Amino acid sequence: MIPDVRVANPHAQQGIADVLDLTIVVPCLNEENNIVATLDTIASAMSEFEYSYEILVIDDGSTDRTAEIVKEYANTHSQLPIQLHQNPRNRGLTYSYVDASFLGRGKYYRLVCGDNAEPRESLVAIFSRLGEADIVIPYQEVIGKSVFRRALSQVYTVLVNLLSGYRMRYYNGCALHLRYNVMRWGPYSFGFGFQAELITRLLDEGATYVEVPVKSVHQTKSRNNSALNIRNFLSVSHTLVEILIRRIRKRAFEK
Repeated sequence: MIPDVRVANPHAQQGIADVLDLTIVVPCLNEENNIVATLDTIASAMSEFEYSYEILVIDDGSTDRTAEIVKEYANTHSQLPIQLHQNPRNRGLTYSYVDASFLGRGKYYRLVCGDNAEPRESLVAIFSRLGEADIVIPYQEVIGKSVFRRALSQVYTVLVNLLSGYRMRYYNGCALHLRYNVMRWGPYSFGFGFQAELITRLLDEGATYVEVPVKSVHQTKSRNNSALNIRNFLSVSHTLVEILIRRIRKRAFEK
């Protein structure tokens, strides 16, 4: 059960004094116009708490000035615990998310996208629930999202619930996890389905959760970064098949 594995060895390679309350990972791909605002939002939200924390910015092969801007920001905000890691080439969101969990030192772990889509109030709402459950799952009201995109998101949620047997309100938000659980049960999906894969896997393992209502702002992406592309369609399809197979396997072993 998860209560055993998370206690057994989440920080075996670190001294107790080195363990932080929270690691925030910020993956970026060509976010030179948004990354400063993103870091400002995180810093403002974290000022509400007394948590020890770190911010890991992962530049995922950007071809613009994202990395340089992060370095400049870190130099002029030396009081903030910011670290920059640069992937030599674009590896994708899931790779950056899972890989950074091994770089972090926080007991809890949360992704904040580099496009500044989440307002300060949403981050505060999520982080204020830290420690209440193994997973803090936000369900979002996305401002500026088209009717088509909202409908697509709702259909996806219905499908994940149908295949998994759970009744979550939302799967595509960035949940707050125990970092050890991300390292131990890290998703294999390479696109936008990875959060649903991870959440349902952890629920299968007996993880506890709370759901939190939040708001975010829809950001218009370039064609390469948009969620509506063939790569993410294949990823979501893989996620749905994986969830179904896992449920069938679980039922078979229960018998």
